[in-house]
Amino acid sequence: MQTSRCVLAAAALLTLGCGEPAAEAPRKATPTAARPSDAPPGAEPTDPLDPAVPAWAEGVVFYQLFPERFRNGDPSNDPTHASLEFPDVIPGPDSDTPWSVTPWTSDWYARADWEQALGDNFYENGVFHRRYGGDLQGVLDKLDYLMEMGVGAIYFNPVFHARSLHKYDGASYHHVDPYFGPDPDGDLAIIAQETSDPATWRWTAADELFKKIIVEAHRRKMWVIVDGVFNHTGRDFFAFADLREKQQQSPYVDWYIVEAFDDPTTEPNEFRYKGWWGVDTLPEFADTADGKDLHPGPKRYVFDATRRWMDPDGDGDPDDGIDGWRLDVAAEVPIGFWRDWNALVRQLNPQAYTVAEFWDDGSADFLAEGGFSATMNYHGFAFPVKGFFIDGVLPASEFTEQIETRRAGHPPRRQLALQNLIDSHDTDRVGSMIVNASADRPYLRPDRFDYDVSERVSPRNWSEYNVRKPTEQELALQRLITLFQMTYVGAPMIYYGDEAGMWGADDPGDRKPMLWEDLRYDDEGADPLGRPREPDQVAVDLKLQAFYAAACKLRAGYEALRRGDIEVVATDDQHSAFAFRRTLGDHQLIATFNRGDKPWKLVLPTPAGSWLVEVFTASGSPETVSLKQTSDNAWELVTPPRDGVVVRQVGGS
Repeated sequence: MQTSRCVLAAAALLTLGCGEPAAEAPRKATPTAARPSDAPPGAEPTDPLDPAVPAWAEGVVFYQLFPERFRNGDPSNDPTHASLEFPDVIPGPDSDTPWSVTPWTSDWYARADWEQALGDNFYENGVFHRRYGGDLQGVLDKLDYLMEMGVGAIYFNPVFHARSLHKYDGASYHHVDPYFGPDPDGDLAIIAQETSDPATWRWTAADELFKKIIVEAHRRKMWVIVDGVFNHTGRDFFAFADLREKQQQSPYVDWYIVEAFDDPTTEPNEFRYKGWWGVDTLPEFADTADGKDLHPGPKRYVFDATRRWMDPDGDGDPDDGIDGWRLDVAAEVPIGFWRDWNALVRQLNPQAYTVAEFWDDGSADFLAEGGFSATMNYHGFAFPVKGFFIDGVLPASEFTEQIETRRAGHPPRRQLALQNLIDSHDTDRVGSMIVNASADRPYLRPDRFDYDVSERVSPRNWSEYNVRKPTEQELALQRLITLFQMTYVGAPMIYYGDEAGMWGADDPGDRKPMLWEDLRYDDEGADPLGRPREPDQVAVDLKLQAFYAAACKLRAGYEALRRGDIEVVATDDQHSAFAFRRTLGDHQLIATFNRGDKPWKLVLPTPAGSWLVEVFTASGSPETVSLKQTSDNAWELVTPPRDGVVVRQVGGS
């Protein structure tokens, strides 16, 4: 959750009220696999220098999954009007234009009658109240899809009980949202009987289904991490609801930052409290008086919920639990809390992975002091990628210097686990970034090449933003970026649907329903601002999907791409091209990237008696690549425009 993005979204609602033997990264072979023996030969589960980095996370491919928009596997549990965040302002069942679940395959920008009844503005009048019915059964049904694509770890956006579509406004952390499970009414009845005492907590049907997903993911050798939001809650959170009702008499009176209590003798409600960045739907937890820790009340509750999900049966064996956490707005929670919480996490599971949301520089010290495994690598990866690959304004030499310097700011073990992402639920999609590349206009934020700058990433704030589908040439650039992601140091993360050819502006356009081959979608012909546009066909891009799977398998097939050393061997600013070598023991691969519009010739020195073998191209057209030996100690590789090539060195000393 990035500040500017989420504040805007909340404000909108508030206005309404192949090669070497594949030594795979350690994964669970069965739900009862013993983790310490899962480490690959020569790798320990943790390192004395980087004790927070589990071996399985080194170079693993993450897949970020937004549950409400991934797959509707059980229409019987679809959200109801009463379950929405603001049911009082949305046309109800008795209205002439009643709210209903939005058809999964409908034109994203087409507006239902109930939306039009709220007003004429696509963004302010309805889209954030849409529900498409994505649920956990849908995830369970598609675990094989993720496994076959080569995904090694799933990152779930929040799954816990909340009214919003994004679930960052939690009503609890110890229950999965009832509308993600098979029995919402039964789950809500169970939840209503509980207190903050873990002894009263029961497992709901939705909880049980999520536990089944964990087991089934582990059986498929995929790890599972979930979003943890420990800075703020929603107003339905049990402690805040009690505080709002009982005011000074609530046992949770110190859990939040109350600025004024209600005076029952007056008509207006004077109750005021601190919300996250001023958003009153997201009340913030209180810190200790010295600001160094979270208040003991919410801290104790978060610890209890953490134990529950990391070791569900409480037997001391965490194999039935989640494997880690992504921590929302981590810098806005006191470091003392993170030290203690991460210590608890490692106590529960020494191979757990915790990744902090961090957007700007300065994360390295914070991660070390707080005990985190890694960061979402916006600053060290996504920003430079935007400048070089997408906008084409950053020279190759500056790009490689920038990305290498930022990587080197982290300890060696952590570098392998940095979550290297291009896009996420907080940004426009990579395909739409390319469509709206910033090369011909001044940057508002030059330090990040306008990456996710509010005024440049959506028609909501910038009328020039183009919502069309990427062209084949633009998709070629997306493939090139993905190949870089899959061959560079770190743990690449795919945002759901990128592999299927999904495109979209920033929130909400980055949260469209997932594309599936067994569904037929309406063309996308409407426009959020009413601008004329040619309709775009909406369907799974099978060619792109196959490329992502092949790129994931390339990474899985060469341990040097996951754990090897890296050396930049060439940069060429004139051609917008560069190359690096990945080395692990006797295994070497060289990857070249040509962002320019002309072929790039590179002479590669090689040991006597060795030769180079082409193993992968971004374009999928190896016939366009020229690779030939020019002497006993050199090979010439010509990389086509907008293409990338991976070659392997064979033989030699």
